[in-house]
Amino acid sequence: MDILLINPPNSGRSIPEDHFGITSVKQIFRGEPLALEELAGNLRDHDVRILDLKVEPDALADELNNRLPDLVGITGVTCEAQTMVKIGAEVKAAGVKTVVVGGIHASNDPEFFNREEIDFIVVGLGKLSFRQLVEKLEMSDDQCQIDGVCRTRPGHKLQLVKRDYALDDLAGEQPPAYELVARYRSHYILEKLQLNMGFVSTAVGCPFRCSFCCIKGQAGGRHLTKAHDQVLRDISLLADIPVIRLIDANTFGNLKQARELGTLLRDSGLGKQFLADVRSDTVVNHPELMALWKEAGLRAVIIGFEEIDDRRLSDMNKANKAAINLESIRILHDLGVTIIGDFIISPDYSENDFQRLADYVETSQIDLPMHTVLTPLPGTEFHQQVQHEITNHDLDYYTLTNAVTRTRLPEETFYALYADLLDSGHREAKL
Repeated sequence: MDILLINPPNSGRSIPEDHFGITSVKQIFRGEPLALEELAGNLRDHDVRILDLKVEPDALADELNNRLPDLVGITGVTCEAQTMVKIGAEVKAAGVKTVVVGGIHASNDPEFFNREEIDFIVVGLGKLSFRQLVEKLEMSDDQCQIDGVCRTRPGHKLQLVKRDYALDDLAGEQPPAYELVARYRSHYILEKLQLNMGFVSTAVGCPFRCSFCCIKGQAGGRHLTKAHDQVLRDISLLADIPVIRLIDANTFGNLKQARELGTLLRDSGLGKQFLADVRSDTVVNHPELMALWKEAGLRAVIIGFEEIDDRRLSDMNKANKAAINLESIRILHDLGVTIIGDFIISPDYSENDFQRLADYVETSQIDLPMHTVLTPLPGTEFHQQVQHEITNHDLDYYTLTNAVTRTRLPEETFYALYADLLDSGHREAKL
């Protein structure tokens, strides 16, 4: 089967830019489409192409004119969902028979894609289930029944049989098809350092239940880890890439696996540097694990500090404490590991809240602070809690840099203070 997999263009919109001319807040997503590379890796007996519209935003028409595929697969996050539908309409109009969507928004809110532009929706991990769908379609079974995959029924509720995600769904025997994005590789860089960066997955899902987080939809709330030899194989395939981003929600969610993998990486001689996600309580409770990974090449960690006081952390169901956050910062500084700190700004922030956060970042010496706005993403517990408070339902604005509920401050003041935070973080970045 001839299959075209599409990474949508940057399609998020910015309230501060659109309404107030503040351009420094707009978020641009960049990085290789690992999810599509994983899908393609499990379809090596098919003719598969990847089109990255984040790199080539105007390339779709020419791609379809040059060669019309049998099937188009589209992935995307929430702020790209409406663009995914538009792409579906365009490829349908060009004569493509089958359009399939997947990704985190499709996993958390599949009914959004229950439209005539789309034929099938893959919910959650798709490396195995998407292949099963392709095999059924090759046999002309377009009414196929696959757990985790549903046929659209515009005007009627979807009929989805939930998939019980297991290690088989990782389909780790087949590596990602990194070669399919070779022509884009120079664009996948760590912009602040101008370093080439590659993506590798060691695990999927997350064992924690933060109310604002959409990761639960990826594996139905489970946390699954890849076999160590498969992780080492994938890293080795990115031979010319010096920095590897371990694109997991929580690389250290399974402590035993993390110790084993860290030891293997330390002794492998691969010579890579790594960026990985970790919780602050993991750092505090297991500093020896961080020291091991430092020896293995850990250059930086991304930590979701989220907030700076216990009350707000509790409101998010973060299951963490502000004192633990501070202790983790001390430990990582002692190890010489760069800290990329994620903070979530609530729309109910006052001017004093903005100042307190700015002071905290400065005094705690976060190397690279990242500030997002608390956003009720569809499918999350937080969305269910505040859906009656949402004032902006246009998903293009769900970029995590827009307030889609009412702000306590006047909007222009809120975004001006937000932009000041971002500018300060950019000036002080020491990566």
